[in-house]
Amino acid sequence: MNPRTKKFIGMTLMLIWLPLYALLAMRVGIAVLPEANGVMTFLYYALTGTLWIVPIGLMLPWMHREPKPKDGRPE
Repeated sequence: MNPRTKKFIGMTLMLIWLPLYALLAMRVGIAVLPEANGVMTFLYYALTGTLWIVPIGLMLPWMHREPKPKDGRPE
């Protein structure tokens, strides 16, 4: 797969993933945290506010990896 196609697929997945993740995190927060104290609420939103990067961080190296040469020789 050429790098341009991989970057297009990756950007499309990011644009789908981020809003869905944000909506899911908000929905879980609304359902679980109404009785929680301020510290628990802060910890939940701090954790969910940083966990979105894990799947994207795994996808970025794939997006930017150069394709292997067809003849098997290193470039």
